Amino acid sequence: MEKLRARLLTMHTPRGWLTFGAAFVLFVLVIPALSAWTSAGSALHVPDYIITVAGKFLCYAIVAVAIDMIWGFTGILSLGHGVFFALGGYAIGMYMMRVMAGEGVYRSELPDFMVFLDWKELPWFWLGFDNFYFALFMALFVPGLLAYVFGFFAFRSRIRGVYFSIITQALTYALMLWFFRNDAGFGGNNGLTDFKRIYGYPLASPATKLGLFMLSGVVFSAVYVLCRYIVTGKLGRIMRALRDHESKVMFTGYSPLRYKLFVFTLSAVLCGLAGALYVPQVGIINPSEMQPANSIEMAIWVAVGGRATLGGAAFGAFVVNGAKSWFTAAAPDLWLYVLGALFVFVTLFLPGGLVSALDNPHVAKLKSRFFKSRVATPAE
Repeated sequence: MEKLRARLLTMHTPRGWLTFGAAFVLFVLVIPALSAWTSAGSALHVPDYIITVAGKFLCYAIVAVAIDMIWGFTGILSLGHGVFFALGGYAIGMYMMRVMAGEGVYRSELPDFMVFLDWKELPWFWLGFDNFYFALFMALFVPGLLAYVFGFFAFRSRIRGVYFSIITQALTYALMLWFFRNDAGFGGNNGLTDFKRIYGYPLASPATKLGLFMLSGVVFSAVYVLCRYIVTGKLGRIMRALRDHESKVMFTGYSPLRYKLFVFTLSAVLCGLAGALYVPQVGIINPSEMQPANSIEMAIWVAVGGRATLGGAAFGAFVVNGAKSWFTAAAPDLWLYVLGALFVFVTLFLPGGLVSALDNPHVAKLKSRFFKSRVATPAE
């Protein structure tokens, strides 16, 4: 028990655990309670659309933490994580299409898009997806396998830096083009949509939406703790050494290939998990999720929030996507300019991301005043 307590303290300061706990309570307990137990006319009521948007942001936060593991701590900039995110989403999407067999527009056992394209039987790679646990396993396994195979050849060839970023973009673009094809068997341009339920629960029900939101909060918390555990241990020290001086790591007897491959594969699996949570909440998955711009934007989340911080990366995902949601509704033509300006501002003035602003002397002074403990002496 003492060792566990010491390990937890090395993962975070007490103040850090307090912040994490407050965020967990907010997303898993407070917001759901305000949504379920307050009336629609109440000022404290959280409407259903906020639950859906916040659930999406939690999925994006998982992606940001995953990218921070491979980029912030290991120094490998991957611009292809949108593929892993989409593959996890497709796996769960295929499950939801299978369980609604006979309930589509054509009342066929095949998904509607297959009937429209005159497919006669279910493709072999759709078999088994009528089982939730098989689909969930594939949502993690397929991105992990792709990352392992791709990373093995890339890292063994010692491809690094901008060249690795370019080939990950090439992978993203190639898979996007393939998924756009109607004969690929994944719905083509329209993708998979019109889902009815997941694990027996109707997706249109507010209770299901709330449950998915709470599950997203729990999974994000678990992913964050797992990654925090990794980066504060021996593996985390090796990851940072690979980022700073890979050649020195080799001379000390460690194999960069093994460690980089592990982190890259883990990062892909976490993105697949995020995609599996994302699709039931938004109700659609199509090849546009794989477009290279999406993967670049994911990296921007991490850069804006703060590399090699985990919490900062998740915060960046909330900030950027929150701004995107507001601008796409209020001034859609300005969003790309705002995103570019935000990225340039952070790069020039806050290279450590938005969380580095907390180290500003003025901000630190306010923090110290706020958290300073005062012992009140009772008057006699």
